[in-house]
Amino acid sequence: MRITDLAIQYRTSILVLTALLTFGGILSYKTIPKEAQPSIEIPQIVVTTVYPGASPDDIESLVTQRIEQEVQGINGIKEIRSSSTEGVSTVIVEFDPDVSIDDAFQKMRDKVDIAKAELPTETEEPLVSEIDTQQMPIMTINLAAGYSLARLKEVAEDLRDEIETIPSVLNVDVIGGLEREVQINVDLNALKAYNLTFSDVVKTIQEENTNIPGGSIDVDRANYLVRVNGEIETPDELNNLVVKAPGDMPIYVRDLADVKFGFKDRSSYSRLEVYQQENEEGEFEPLSDEELSTLQVVSLSVKKRSGANILDTVANIDETMETFPFPAGTEYVITGDMSVYVKTMLKDLENNIISGLIFVVAVLLFFLGVRNAFLVGIAIPLSMFISFILFQTLGYTLNFIILFSLIIALGMLVDNAIVIIENIYRYREMGHSRFESARLGTGEVGAAVVASTATTVAAFAPMLFWPGLIGEFMSYLPLTLIVTLISSLFVAIVINPVITGIFARLENEESPPMRRASRIAATVLVILTGVVIGIANWKTLVVLGVSIPTLMILHRRVFKPIGDRFVATGLPRLMSRYRAFLEWMLHRDYSAKRSMLRNTFALGSFTLGVLLLTLGAIVGALAGDLAGQILLVPGG
Repeated sequence: MRITDLAIQYRTSILVLTALLTFGGILSYKTIPKEAQPSIEIPQIVVTTVYPGASPDDIESLVTQRIEQEVQGINGIKEIRSSSTEGVSTVIVEFDPDVSIDDAFQKMRDKVDIAKAELPTETEEPLVSEIDTQQMPIMTINLAAGYSLARLKEVAEDLRDEIETIPSVLNVDVIGGLEREVQINVDLNALKAYNLTFSDVVKTIQEENTNIPGGSIDVDRANYLVRVNGEIETPDELNNLVVKAPGDMPIYVRDLADVKFGFKDRSSYSRLEVYQQENEEGEFEPLSDEELSTLQVVSLSVKKRSGANILDTVANIDETMETFPFPAGTEYVITGDMSVYVKTMLKDLENNIISGLIFVVAVLLFFLGVRNAFLVGIAIPLSMFISFILFQTLGYTLNFIILFSLIIALGMLVDNAIVIIENIYRYREMGHSRFESARLGTGEVGAAVVASTATTVAAFAPMLFWPGLIGEFMSYLPLTLIVTLISSLFVAIVINPVITGIFARLENEESPPMRRASRIAATVLVILTGVVIGIANWKTLVVLGVSIPTLMILHRRVFKPIGDRFVATGLPRLMSRYRAFLEWMLHRDYSAKRSMLRNTFALGSFTLGVLLLTLGAIVGALAGDLAGQILLVPGG
């Protein structure tokens, strides 16, 4: 193949490319955004309208129906659902999956703006929002303290402002606590006595609580801005505001109302049940029934931006929490931390991939030997490194479906490499040079390898067009398999021939002695690799540290003797029996009645099976699955 010939011709460049792909893949894996589930768009838009004090019947006739009549003219709507409860109207509009959610959201806003003119004047501004799975909180920070909830709410708001400065944090919602407000309790009898109205009090406070710009004034060469600062800074200032002054007798707010610096009505509560407590050694101990307590806390729900790395986001939040100046006596407990789940999931899947890789290499050791197993096995990490680079380039996040798909693809990544490397060794045994064997061996089976990979990719390609939310969610599986298989094909026809040409050795061929500098470089590389793996996941390092020596011992003591015996006696015996079976099955001498009956029975059974399957599909479509199974089972 021409691409393989070019790779062998410029093999130094291919080695450099392999090193770049390795480091690039590791870097991409460390920096690619990680999350629990894929980021998908749910094609639903919700319109929420509040009409205080209205009954459900009034909400339906005055608000819900009018909004439904206006938005139903938008193209691409699949379904409209609504609910009318006391004081609240909720309209949920579901669009077809192929509709752009951004365009649908803008059209919904335009239609709702038109419908607002027909709504009662007492209704609040309709809220148009889209359902975003990424808007779920990634963690909840619960603050508890011995001082008042009002002070704790202020501390929580300061912490919220600090956390929201992190670029990957979208917003932080504060739940619970008490919030200060100025309450002006007007005395109705006093208003009547002074012949005033409630609107007079409201108007006075609105007009006095404002800054009035006065333009600018030039003094010599300087220019000054002039304004009257009238904003009220303390509640006591409200008592001295003059509402009216009939007969030069001022009537103050204090004469009409009682001004208090109180609290808003609580709209949310947050409590924390304490079941275990951390001791001095950092371990959690369960509390007894007498020690169980319920704390009133102020909670902060943190939401990250779409596509941001949840692990980096939580790490930045932890740093902010450590440096934030909490008042004395303040404690915090983090609950619902999604990063813990993501870390556990990633480590488990990483270990599963490593374990699968070890078993694949063990099988390769049994059939191919150490050198060939190594040459074939490098196709797995290289293919995954290339896949990680492509995923990050395409803007995808690393989630559990992609990692699970990598486990599925693990065994398929070595298929191409096995065929090519074994054929290269065949040419090497025929007396060709190393790189000539790589060129001839890859060229002979290259087209078949490409065709084999293309058929597998073609089998998964239709799943990319799976419609609906389930299709969008599951599309990551075929995408991952397609990307990794194409990456393995690139490794098989470009990188493997070069590496095999360099390291391929026959059993009777002596290996050249390794230079001292090469041994030192290899030792340093192994140590650095172990350090990197240990820092990333110590469990993986332990698994590798135990499994690699175990595999080497098993290979020398068990796999190699059994494999040599299988290749020397078992495989030729198996091939001989298979050849005899093929000769018997392909026999076409119909002079013997046995051959004619056998072939007639086989062809008749196949024909009858096809007919039963066809009829079963038709009956299943017309009469139901149970009736179709009666024909499908024997047809199969």
